[in-house]
Amino acid sequence: MADSMMSKAATMEIPINSNGDSRNLAEDDSLEQSCSSPMSVQAAKIQWSLREKVGSPTGLRDLQQVMVSGPNLNETSIVSGGYGGTTEGIIPTSSIKGSNMHHGSSNSSMTAEEATRGVAVEKFDIVKKWGLNTYKCTKQMISERFGRGSRTVDLELEAQIEVLRETKRKYESVLHLARALTNHFYSMVQTQHALGDTFADLSQKSPELRDEFGYNAETQKLLCKNGETLLGAINFFVSSINTLVNKTMEDTLMTIKMYENARLEFDAYRADLEELNMGPRDAVTMARIEAAQQQYQIHKDKYERLRSDVSIKLKFLEENKVKVMHKQLLLFHNAISAYFAGNQQQLEQTLKQFNIKLKPPGADKPSWLEEQ
Repeated sequence: MADSMMSKAATMEIPINSNGDSRNLAEDDSLEQSCSSPMSVQAAKIQWSLREKVGSPTGLRDLQQVMVSGPNLNETSIVSGGYGGTTEGIIPTSSIKGSNMHHGSSNSSMTAEEATRGVAVEKFDIVKKWGLNTYKCTKQMISERFGRGSRTVDLELEAQIEVLRETKRKYESVLHLARALTNHFYSMVQTQHALGDTFADLSQKSPELRDEFGYNAETQKLLCKNGETLLGAINFFVSSINTLVNKTMEDTLMTIKMYENARLEFDAYRADLEELNMGPRDAVTMARIEAAQQQYQIHKDKYERLRSDVSIKLKFLEENKVKVMHKQLLLFHNAISAYFAGNQQQLEQTLKQFNIKLKPPGADKPSWLEEQ
């Protein structure tokens, strides 16, 4: 009883606010009653320590600073168990944030890895198909070279293709010779132009031969003018032949090359299907035969489509070649005949007939940009 009264007195003497006012006796009684249980004892100890800190000036300032600044949320802990539990049940909130961020980054990294894996698988499939197709075509090509494999042949189409290749070689020869003629004739025209200027100069400086030099100067200038007109016609002829050989014929030959590759693939898959049909007919083989049949049909359709394209292009090429060469050969003949006959009027009429416009003087030389 005496100890209880001493604790009451001690409690009454401790101020609990900044003004130094004491609480009522009823509050102290409630505090004493609450200390009867073990948990109340710990609570009372905490309250006692708080009162000691608040009662001192430094403790008051520390409490005010804590109230102003507030706790650091990054250091806040969550207690997983009840009061008085061990430290094993305490989980720092910073670890929760880090785990969430790590989980989000792991999801994004997994998505990126899946996308990369999908691209890699797709590329691997493409390379696998290309390698298998190359192997089959190489095998078929070697078999044809050594006479062990059969080859699909369209005799009529193959003859037309061979005629086209021979025609292209001959037209390339005509184009080469026409360009050589143009270069030589251009040099001759330039020489005539220089010779006419020299005759004209000598006509002014040699009074005793003025008329003779004058006649030759006029003749060379006229030949130079007619030569430039003929050069315009020959250049037009060369340009048209070049377009026919290196564009029109080359385009058809590119289609023919695609057709020949398709024919080789078709024969390769046809031979593969025939080889499978000669083997046993178990479940695995039947699945392979069905897949080979699908590939065979795909390459057969491709082969027939390109064969039709080649036939159409060969027909149109022949019509275009006849039309172009009829016009160009008539131009070349009329221009050459008029020039060497000295018929300037007919030469100019030939250029008008074929809508050929001469380039202005100095435009024959290509610009520095065209030479690059």
